[in-house]
Amino acid sequence: MNIELIARVIGLILFGVGGLALNEQFLIWFPTLAPNVTWVKVIGSVVSGVVGFVIAPWISIHPFNKLRQTIQQLPGHTLILAIIGLIAGLAIGTLTAYPISLLPGLLGQFLPFIVAALFGYMGIMITTMRADLVQIVRERFFPKEEKKEQKHIQGRSILLDTSVIIDGRISDICHTGFLQGELVVPLFVLNELQHIADSSDTLRRNRGRRGLEILRQLQDESLIPVRITDEPVEGVKEVDDKLIALARQLEGSILTNDYNLNRVADLQGVTVLNVNELANAVKTVLLPGETFTIHVLQEGKESDQGVGYLDDGTMVVVEGGRNYIGRTTAVRVSKVLQTAAGRMIFARPE
Repeated sequence: MNIELIARVIGLILFGVGGLALNEQFLIWFPTLAPNVTWVKVIGSVVSGVVGFVIAPWISIHPFNKLRQTIQQLPGHTLILAIIGLIAGLAIGTLTAYPISLLPGLLGQFLPFIVAALFGYMGIMITTMRADLVQIVRERFFPKEEKKEQKHIQGRSILLDTSVIIDGRISDICHTGFLQGELVVPLFVLNELQHIADSSDTLRRNRGRRGLEILRQLQDESLIPVRITDEPVEGVKEVDDKLIALARQLEGSILTNDYNLNRVADLQGVTVLNVNELANAVKTVLLPGETFTIHVLQEGKESDQGVGYLDDGTMVVVEGGRNYIGRTTAVRVSKVLQTAAGRMIFARPE
C-alpha cells in the first residue's frame, strides 16, 4: 500500500477522533446546540476527518523527507553543532517553562511548549551561525582532519563542478599527488548531483549515483582534503554562474571537463584546470612525417577513409585506408589536430 495513503488514513482517524473530542468543548461554549448534539458530533467528526485526510501527508511525510534531505546535505560538524544547540536550548526552555506552567487557564497549558520550542530553535541558530563555534568543534572532534587541512593550508581552493565528479578521473588524478591545495565541493553542486541521481531517466540516474560514489571515494581516499561548503553566492541562479562567482570569492580555481564552462570562466579571469586538456597533454606525441603502425577498425566519414585508435584512445583517420579495414598497417602522419575536446591524427598508408 502507498505510504501516502496510509498517512491519509491515519490522519483521517486521528483528526476524526480529535474532532469528536473538540465537539464536547464546542457544546460547552454553545449550549443552544445541545438538542442537536448527535448531528454536531457527526458533522464535526466528518469535517475533521476530511481535513486530516487532506493535510496528513503535508504534516508528516513531506516534512520528514525534507528533513532527511537537509540532514544528508549538512556537513558533519554543522550537524553536531545543531544537535548540541537543540539540547542546550530545550534544557533552558524546560527550566523557563516550569514557572510559566503555573499560570492559570490556557496560558499555563500551551505557553510552556511554545517557550521550549522557541529556545530549542534559538539554540540551533546560535550554534550553527557562529563560525568560531564551528572551528572549536572541528578542533575538538576532528583533530586529524584539521591537521590535514593545516598541512595543505598553502594550497589554493580547487572547486569541483558536477561534470568532473561524474567523469571519475579526478579520483585517479588525486592519487597521483599532482594536485596541491584543497578540493572544494559547493553545496549547490552536491544538490545537482543528488537531483541527477533521483532522475526518472535510467542513464541520468546512474550517472548521478556514480558521481556521489566518486565523491565518497574522494572524501575517504584522497591525498588532499575534500571539503563541502555551503558558502552563499548572491545574485546568480545557474550552477555554472554560481561556481564561477564562488571561485572569484575564494580566489581559487575550477576543475572541470566542461568546454563551455572552461571558456566562460576564462573570459571572467578565473583559472580553470581542464581534465581533458591534462589527458591530451600526456598522450603520445606524434609529429607530421613520423611513421607508426595502426590497426584499422572501421570506415571513416569519407568514402575512402579508415579509422583506428592508439593505445591511449587517440583517433587516427587513415586517408585511403578503407581497403585496410581489419588489418594492421604502417602509416605516416600527415596532420595533427589539437583541440580542448581531444586530439585527432590524420595519416596515409606507407
